[in-house]
Formats: sequence, structure tokens, C-alpha cells
Amino acid sequence: MRIVIAGGHGKIALRLARLLAARGDQPVALIRNPDHTQDVVDAGAEPVVIDLEKATVTELTERIMGADAVVFAAGAGPGSGAARKSTVDHEAASLTANAAALAGVRRLVQVSAINVDQPVPEGTDEVWAAYVAAKKAADDDLREHDLDLDWTILRPGRLTDGAGTGRVDLGESVERDSVTRDDVAAVIVALLDEPGTAKRVLNLVNGETPVVEAVRAVAG
Repeated sequence: MRIVIAGGHGKIALRLARLLAARGDQPVALIRNPDHTQDVVDAGAEPVVIDLEKATVTELTERIMGADAVVFAAGAGPGSGAARKSTVDHEAASLTANAAALAGVRRLVQVSAINVDQPVPEGTDEVWAAYVAAKKAADDDLREHDLDLDWTILRPGRLTDGAGTGRVDLGESVERDSVTRDDVAAVIVALLDEPGTAKRVLNLVNGETPVVEAVRAVAG
């Protein structure tokens, strides 16, 4: 499969590219900074330079044409302010979904964050609150807009860089906990292989169930 990854230089995206390339798929990494080209090539992905905060839907659609699936794994990242949470985590996600639909690519996996439908506690840091609001808005756009997409929203818990365990807890209701980026990438691969997970919002943390079994268990 030819898989386009938005936010292709991110920590999850690079892990995902390596997994896809290792099994013979063709990952395509959408990157903003040309300086990141070699990193994504080393991960086995084809680099495509495009700024999701500035691109038109037509420009992005052209980059996505011919793909079998799209993964939105972009994020403003640590150190960014509240404004970029909106432009990247929300607006770029919605732009990507619309471009995928226009390109005729039905399968989309959107990486969100655990429990963003729940209100943040009073006194929450402004930037974190903006991040949660942006992720929720992006998820709402995908659920509410009548796009011709077989989407899955994946909501990982607190991300860690430890070695993947291969075991997770995946479902609509799981206890908030952490999950390795390795395991998030592995779950995305399994979701791409399982069409029965379309139109599902799934929370993800590390647990006891092997990744493929966990994904099959939640497939409709």
C-alpha cells in the first residue's frame, strides 16, 4: 500500500514509516522542513515537502492522489504556543481529511489524544487546554462532516519513548495511562489492515492484549 503520513517527521510518523517500509509498503512523508528529508528517507519513506499551515486543499490533494490510505500524525509539538495548536492540530487535520476525500482516498487514521471529549480541569495550563481543544475540534470535524471517508480516530495516552511492548488496551473506554510511541505506530499499521475499525474512536494505552488481537477485537 502507498500510505501518506501527514507530519512525516514526527516521532510516531518515523516509527510508522519504518514499520510500513519493512513490510513492503510505500510510506510517503509530508514534511514542512526540507532539512528533514534525509531523516524520512532513512526511515524508508518518500519525502514530500509541503507546509500544512499554508497549503491549500488543492495543493494537498495533489500530494495525496494515488494513495491507498492517509495517516494524520502531525502536531505543533512541545514549545509551540496556543495559536499553533489550532493551526496544526485542528486546521491541518481538517485540511488533510478534506484533501483525502477529494483525492478519493477513503481510508484515514487520525491520531488524536486520549479523553479529549472530557472538559479540562480548572486551572489547566493555557497551552495544554488549547491543545486539547484543538484535538477535540479536529475529531468533531471528522465525525460531523459528511466526508466520504472510512476514518478511524486513534487517541493514545501519555506518549513515551520506551521500547514497544506489543501489548495494548484499545477501546472506546480505557483508563488513562501511558503508551509507547512504538506501540502507537504498530496499532496504526494494524488499523490500516482492519477495515472493520472504520467510524470508530479508540483510546489506546499499554495493556495486556497483543496489538493485532486488540485491533481485531474492536473491529465492527
